[in-house]
Amino acid sequence: MAVYAVTYTYTDDDATLDRVRAEHREYLRGLVSQDLLVLSGPWASGELPGALLLFQADDRDTIEEIVAKDPFTEAGVVSEYSVTEWEPVMGTLYGEL
Repeated sequence: MAVYAVTYTYTDDDATLDRVRAEHREYLRGLVSQDLLVLSGPWASGELPGALLLFQADDRDTIEEIVAKDPFTEAGVVSEYSVTEWEPVMGTLYGEL
């Protein structure tokens, strides 16, 4: 199984982000329970509106489908995203990936 780093960049539509956030997080919790989502969260700095998500999946197409079905994507608040396969080699989570 491969690990993928996904970055989201959000639009400046804070009202829609706030309105859809609970649905987005519920969707992500479902991905955690399926052992697909490893970690996720927004960038800490307000300078870069977006988030980092780490997934485990068999292929990139699975990640593309996950992103497409994310309520944030469906609501149009993800202005752009990237999916990059990542090869972790050490760290406290390494044995879990």
